[in-house]
Amino acid sequence: MIKRGINPILIFALALACASVPITGRRQLSLVPESTVNQMAAQQYTEFIASNKLSGDQTATAMVKRVGRKIQAGVEQYFAERGQSSRLRDYKWEFNLVEDSLVNAWCMPGGKVVVYTGILPITKNENGLAVVMGHEIAHAIAQHGEERMSQGLLTQFGGIALSAALSEKPQQTQQLFMTAYGLGATLGVLLPYSRLHESEADRIGLIFMAMAGYDPNGAVEFWERMAADKGAGAPPEFLSTHPSDQTRIDNIKSLIPEAMTYYKKS
Repeated sequence: MIKRGINPILIFALALACASVPITGRRQLSLVPESTVNQMAAQQYTEFIASNKLSGDQTATAMVKRVGRKIQAGVEQYFAERGQSSRLRDYKWEFNLVEDSLVNAWCMPGGKVVVYTGILPITKNENGLAVVMGHEIAHAIAQHGEERMSQGLLTQFGGIALSAALSEKPQQTQQLFMTAYGLGATLGVLLPYSRLHESEADRIGLIFMAMAGYDPNGAVEFWERMAADKGAGAPPEFLSTHPSDQTRIDNIKSLIPEAMTYYKKS
């Protein structure tokens, strides 16, 4: 029975406005066209790159780009094998290393990936970097930001389409977008993801890094190093949205056997 006061047409529309998360198969609310979000993200990303210093360390920069391209290839292979390459049609991948002491990394919609130099002492090597980049790319591929923005459209605007929201309430919609993706002055510093989103990103990221030829077992050591770094003082920015504790490490250990079935040694 439909409760009084709830528009049955809206309920039907929301039932149709669902997408499926790759690998996990979870159904998620999807009111936001990915192509539109990618365009909005690309503009903000361009502004960020223009106003921040890229690392002058050619070796480290080359490593970031190499890891990124390998994971990109793994992602593209995953979807191609399932006849779903169209899901990546609006992706224009970029991988950059930014000179910043923050312990942080992020991936914007459309495959715009930035790693901060401050996280490299914790990643330690290429495999550790693949853990970070795989996890962040997984958030984008799983459209966690789009899901959060869809939830915002539903709660703030009653579930109207993004195009209508942009037309009728452009400032509020832009702010909703900025908040969902952590754009602006604090680009990459997102609101904390839910435990569900974090668990999904861990699982998907492990599989993507495995398909790229990186050993998923390295994820345990990385998160242990991250937890140790957290214990040395204030939590690094990466941990403000990526909580690291024994529960998470234990969960990652349970995910590794599945990821190893995708592992392809390079």
